[in-house]
Amino acid sequence: MKHSLALARGFAPAMALGATLGAVLLASVGSANAQDKFPSREVRLIVPWNAGGSNDIAARVLAPILAENGVRIIVDNVPGGTGTIGMGRVAGSNPDGYTIGMGTSSTLSMIAQNKTPLRNDQFTGIARVSSDPLMLLVKTDGAKDVDAFVAQMKANPGKITIGTPGSYNINHIFATMTAKAAGVDYVNVPYPGGAKVITDLAGGQIDAAVLKPSESIAQIKAGQVKPIAIFDNQRLSVFPDVPTMKEKGYDVFPYGPVVQMAYIVAPAKIPPEVRKTLVEAFRKSIQDPRFKTFAAENGVLVDDLTGDALDAEVNAVQKSLNAVATQVFKGAE
Repeated sequence: MKHSLALARGFAPAMALGATLGAVLLASVGSANAQDKFPSREVRLIVPWNAGGSNDIAARVLAPILAENGVRIIVDNVPGGTGTIGMGRVAGSNPDGYTIGMGTSSTLSMIAQNKTPLRNDQFTGIARVSSDPLMLLVKTDGAKDVDAFVAQMKANPGKITIGTPGSYNINHIFATMTAKAAGVDYVNVPYPGGAKVITDLAGGQIDAAVLKPSESIAQIKAGQVKPIAIFDNQRLSVFPDVPTMKEKGYDVFPYGPVVQMAYIVAPAKIPPEVRKTLVEAFRKSIQDPRFKTFAAENGVLVDDLTGDALDAEVNAVQKSLNAVATQVFKGAE
């Protein structure tokens, strides 16, 4: 009996210890499962342009809507290299879904001309945020219309300055095509983002700019700048009185149509279930009435393009830019 009691007393602490260890192990498993469930923390969204530009604004409008749909983002502005510096960081990040980026057609143009080592197969498509027709703008007391601006370029060959957010991108393509319409050279003035372009245009530091409506609508409403032409085949509903370049007889698509767009990507090899979560969250947020209202008020076109369909569209735009940009900038350095 004494021997049995001794054994029982010996087992009691061991059983208690076992129960404690079991509880710890269960808690650890539960914690691991919680950590494994994506997303368990904020997602870093790299916007490869300065704060205040159209892509940055769109990202910040989406942020609270995305949070409601289960993905909290922190917008990180990494400007430079016409978007290539920030997108390079996305490409080189851990493909766990916690670092994503906002690609644009401007960076695709850099890829088309081999001015960056980036390639589209380094990314996985999530969702297109917007398509943005571009505009030619001047200061309010500048040329009254696009015909007057072309005449101004002809009268001052090689002297008129046109600002663009970056070099060798779609904005730069259209600035160059405007000069080709005038038959003269001009001075391209590249900036790290649209916000700085519009500030200098309003201040009179440059003669004109090629920008999206969303980058310039505040200054247009304030009477600081004015749009004189749209680089598209149809007018914008937000500026119905502004003619297209085509209407005025200027062909800015001699090598085929190109489109400026912004879209969300993750690094290549992101887990399928993580991609699915991001696609669903961004799709719901982009289709949310609040974001659609923002888009309509800023001349931004929104559609429902995600996942593999987005990857196919990016490759199609890349193919077009491979031909267009090479022709427009042939021999340019």
